[in-house]
Amino acid sequence: MVTNAASLGRSGVHDFILLRASAVILTCYTIFLVGFIAASAPLTYDVWHGLFSALPMKVFTLLALVAILVHSWIGIWQVLTDYVKPVAVRGVLQFVFVVAALSYLAAGIVIVWGV
Repeated sequence: MVTNAASLGRSGVHDFILLRASAVILTCYTIFLVGFIAASAPLTYDVWHGLFSALPMKVFTLLALVAILVHSWIGIWQVLTDYVKPVAVRGVLQFVFVVAALSYLAAGIVIVWGV
């Protein structure tokens, strides 16, 4: 069996499961944030800072950032594989998108954890 190094998962089924799991994590994170914003009527800096300074929220945010990375990596790979036929162009585009996604993850870690 030939494996593609550009794919994040080991197979199509693995990619499918990773996509669905990351979508569930992102949906839960979005519902939580929307609920929090709706429940806290005067949303001030102190309330927002208090939310994101708690360890469980930092972990949940880190999990959401990793889910965004996984979801975008697989999604970009699938779209580029389907619609960009020249291998060199597809490789360069995928490299650019993956570097951008990893940069966003690194920036998110620095912002949330203050590293």
